[in-house]
Amino acid sequence: MSLPAAKSVRLPGVSDDENALINGLLAEIDNLRMKNLLRTSYYENKRTIQYVGTLIPPQYLNLGLILGWTGKAVDALARRCNLDGFVWPDGELDDIGGEDVVKDNHLLSEIDGAIVAAMQHGPAFLVNTRGEGDEPEALIHVKDATEATGDWNRRRRHLDNLLSVIDKDEDGRVLSMVLYLHNETITAQRDKATLRWQVERNEHVYGVPAEVLPYKPAPKRPFGQSRITKPMMGLQDAATRELARREGHMDVFSYPEFWLLGADESALTNSDGTRKAVWQARLGRIRGLPDDADADPQNARADVKHFPAASPDAHWSDINGLAKLFAREASLPDTAVAISGLANPTSAESYDASQYELIAEAEGAVDDFTPAVNRSYVRALAMLNRIAIDEIPREWKSIDSQWRDPRYQSRSAMADAGMKQISAVPWLAESEVGLELLGLTPQQAKRAMADKRRGTVNLIAPALSRLVAGAGGDGQGA
Repeated sequence: MSLPAAKSVRLPGVSDDENALINGLLAEIDNLRMKNLLRTSYYENKRTIQYVGTLIPPQYLNLGLILGWTGKAVDALARRCNLDGFVWPDGELDDIGGEDVVKDNHLLSEIDGAIVAAMQHGPAFLVNTRGEGDEPEALIHVKDATEATGDWNRRRRHLDNLLSVIDKDEDGRVLSMVLYLHNETITAQRDKATLRWQVERNEHVYGVPAEVLPYKPAPKRPFGQSRITKPMMGLQDAATRELARREGHMDVFSYPEFWLLGADESALTNSDGTRKAVWQARLGRIRGLPDDADADPQNARADVKHFPAASPDAHWSDINGLAKLFAREASLPDTAVAISGLANPTSAESYDASQYELIAEAEGAVDDFTPAVNRSYVRALAMLNRIAIDEIPREWKSIDSQWRDPRYQSRSAMADAGMKQISAVPWLAESEVGLELLGLTPQQAKRAMADKRRGTVNLIAPALSRLVAGAGGDGQGA
């Protein structure tokens, strides 16, 4: 599949430097487009193998055989990187609209989608904007690498700008886009009829309101790298070709072979004289063969030789070997992709041991995601409270994202571990942290603390009433 090359644009009312910046960023998106779409096709299970060599008949390549190993590698890791919410040790998030930002933006599910996009392409981008009309006041959008990019400032460890492509036509021409600069946003939209650009500038006080959400960033690759590596793609293609070979094997060699010696063609023809189809000859039963006992003794009499069907085990063994190589590359347990039968249930300890590499990957990914998520969330709070980015209260620096433990633990195991910690620090039992250690979700911990407070009020109210009544009912007692 070929894509049209990015066409340069010229926006009215925009400086030459800004036009050059826009065209440079558009070219960067276009240069990486095929690479990104290739990995998207692997993730979405749309990648079929191409014709290789002459050993696989073309008709088997048209079957559309596809394996979902790369998609599983992404999802298995992404599902262990779950944002539970945000915490603020130095204040109450509800007082500054923290819960509103999460709910108005469906932020937890949006971050899940951003993580999947980042693992496909390397980076995803979180963009903060002010709402208009009946929209929420503070919005957080997710853009993937096929429609956004920017320049990274190594000293500030932040974006100097970000270009977000909003819409394109069928020919690949950009119809609308937004360029985010420091304290300024340039919005450009092309009229479909006249193809003329309309440009609008807006100033704000939030710097460059965008963050890079990278998977596996490195000093020379601050935008991260895809989890769908070339070894993963090569191993999946090899296994898919093996599936095609297996299909051919089952068609050709799965039926027992019978060789008819000394028989004429009547054994393979129908009653009307037409030749039997291959599948009829293979599946049919030959009850008798024409033979002549008085024939020339130099001619062999009719005879049938039987050759057993070839087993497809060699193909399965090859696929299993490729699956295990893929599992090593993706830090997955063998059972995630290989064809294996477990005679007995695995113990909790052996299951945890098989997941250690994947858990370590998830913990590292969460560490990489946290700074971008925190900054985007705090900027949304600043927009909601109409505070400039350089005037954010110092106390807000303690606002942090709360991620779910990437290990899957039973509630009983969590409660047991929590009890041991609380026994060492008893006062934790009176806090939300202590309740979470016992295995309660953050929502359950908040509800429990609220119920506790209401229970305390219910006990205090009757006592106060008795004191007031004892003072004469006027509330003026000593």
